[in-house]
Amino acid sequence: MNEAVRNPAKPTNGPIIEIENLSISFFTRKGEIPAVMDFSCTVMPGEAMGIVGESGCGKSTVSLGIMRDLSNIGKIVGGKIKFQGKDMGELSDEELRAIRGNKIAMIYQEPMASLNPAMKVGQQLMEVPLIHDKVSKEEAYKRALEMVRSVKLPDPERMMRSYPHQLSGGQQQRIVIAMALLSKPALLLLDEPTTALDVTVEAGIVDLVKGLGEKFGTSMIFVSHNLGLILETCDRITVMYSGEAVETGKIKDVFDRMRHPYTQGLFRSIPLPGADKNSRPLISIPGQLPLPHERPKGCNFGPRCHHFVEGVCNAAEIPMIEVAGHEGHFSRCVRFNEIDWEALPPGAKKVNERVVPGAPVLKIEDLRKYYKVGGSEVFGSSEGRVVKANETISFMARESETVAIVGESGCGKSTLAKVLLGLETASAGTVTLGNKEIQSTGIENRSVETVSSIQMVFQNPFDTLNPSHSVGSQIIRTLEKFNVGKTVADRRKRMLELLDLVKLPRAFETRKPRQLSGGQKQRIGVARAFAGDAKVVVADEPVSALDVSVQAAVTELLMDIQRKNKTTMLFISHDLSVVRYIADRVVVMYLGYIVEQGTTDQIFAPPYHPYTEALLSAIPIADTSVVKRHIVLEGDIPSAMNPPSGCPFQTRCGYKKLVPDNLCETKVPPVKHLGDGHMSLCWLADDVLAKMEPVIKFDKEHAAHEGVPEDAPHVSEAPTPKPPRGKEPN
Repeated sequence: MNEAVRNPAKPTNGPIIEIENLSISFFTRKGEIPAVMDFSCTVMPGEAMGIVGESGCGKSTVSLGIMRDLSNIGKIVGGKIKFQGKDMGELSDEELRAIRGNKIAMIYQEPMASLNPAMKVGQQLMEVPLIHDKVSKEEAYKRALEMVRSVKLPDPERMMRSYPHQLSGGQQQRIVIAMALLSKPALLLLDEPTTALDVTVEAGIVDLVKGLGEKFGTSMIFVSHNLGLILETCDRITVMYSGEAVETGKIKDVFDRMRHPYTQGLFRSIPLPGADKNSRPLISIPGQLPLPHERPKGCNFGPRCHHFVEGVCNAAEIPMIEVAGHEGHFSRCVRFNEIDWEALPPGAKKVNERVVPGAPVLKIEDLRKYYKVGGSEVFGSSEGRVVKANETISFMARESETVAIVGESGCGKSTLAKVLLGLETASAGTVTLGNKEIQSTGIENRSVETVSSIQMVFQNPFDTLNPSHSVGSQIIRTLEKFNVGKTVADRRKRMLELLDLVKLPRAFETRKPRQLSGGQKQRIGVARAFAGDAKVVVADEPVSALDVSVQAAVTELLMDIQRKNKTTMLFISHDLSVVRYIADRVVVMYLGYIVEQGTTDQIFAPPYHPYTEALLSAIPIADTSVVKRHIVLEGDIPSAMNPPSGCPFQTRCGYKKLVPDNLCETKVPPVKHLGDGHMSLCWLADDVLAKMEPVIKFDKEHAAHEGVPEDAPHVSEAPTPKPPRGKEPN
């Protein structure tokens, strides 16, 4: 059983915060825009409440409403917020100031937004007890130093003397958490506190946050879009959709016995352990979130719900309805007792045809990419330094195969992509595309055929489209560059075929990028990448900027096109859940080196490279049956400007003591062949590797029925629901 489910908090006193029927609106020139409607929740002492939902659902607005930080145009238009029994709406500005940052503290997504770059960290931390508790400077320093130790930062005295820019992202976030805890708040609001951090750093922050309730008795409201993080940190959960809470209850109830179709849609959209790209593909939620002024009558989720019934779901506004037999479990659905929870949305695939990889298309051998960083005599350095962004990279990718390149910030995966695309040239080694070596040819000197053969889908779809031109004209421009079509009519015909390929209506030809949602923009990015019949597509975090349900749609789209065109895909990601689902083979990178590579099954099962083992332990998985070995890496990723000697991972490796003669610290390990193409860059002896146990274990029966309530009655729909209205692809 997952730790979060096994040990829920046991509140004893009255609630820390009670939110009753809260409604928040923003008043603009176009009138009132309701952002949150009829939202209620209660948080007990020491309890952690998760608020989960996609972009625009109102989850951050709720936390800002609690802080009364809604700017000039935001206003609470209904309901009340009681903090420790007092109605906050009746408090004066002075009383609110005494509570804010003292009894209620908030941690934001971007740590630098909360830190002053011109002040040392110690001064900023000392401000909290100096202002709120009116203590002496000596006492303030003592408290700040103690709190820096509590958030597990190395060398606390040095941290206190540092400026924020001298700290890594994870260290900055720990300082912000320390600052929030210095006033011993009764309630801590966390708004996506780990989204901007690397996965192993995120694991350390999550580990820290989990202990706060026990150590300080702090209650928490944890706002996130990540169901796995909510499972690991919270006792109860509220799911929000389009400004409303649609389901709330204990973690176990909402995860395993959900009673709202949107909650089920979220679980079916994420690659959980039971998902398989061939035998059990992801199911995306059709349509998209309604704009605040276009919300439908009745159920807000109605237009996207395959259980929708005319005259029932849109007859009147729907209140939160208690689920019989589940303590504190409520759903905003009038049909949850009639729904066939195993039914799939119209058009959802039950299986996909398995693709067999063909001949090698891309071969990379002993690739190195070094950057010279010039010294400056002004700052006392006349020597240039070399940054080894890629070091001895070797792997190959076959036709129709998906090879995932996994790693954290600074591991060299984006540099590798730049070399492949010709944006950089290699320092040494070879890159062979088909039968042609391309490592030394910059993109300006590559032939049209080579450029069109290897294309990229970028992480952020918003930055890759020209806001002044229509979608159709931008695709046609790409076709012109690739010499596709002899006439304008030919290219327009091909452009419309590409819109069909990425499952967008042909009417989108005349739309500007601002008229498209994030998922639709990413589909245009995919259409342009495949415009010249690319042999290799480099997908750089193509779904990380998208919402959960849209991620599923774009992921399935990429795989559908890959099956049809027999394209080779290099899938760059830090999200191992998506990698496990989409990849045939996996390459794990750390500090410029490939530390492990093999098939997906080999990478996700022992023996592991110690870094891969830590990465797997750090994945937040939204499955209550999952049991993970707990591995939290100490320290941060070293700088490529000043890499450690010997093994690149040795400064953070827990196995180093098992290797004799200081080999890890003095020599780069040789590539160890573990059989069937499985390779690892590690000094560990075979007998140590043989004793490694799986990091992740889960109940296969439970995983096979993910997204279906375990206590759901097996019923067939009556009456037959009509298909979702106004359906448009994500």
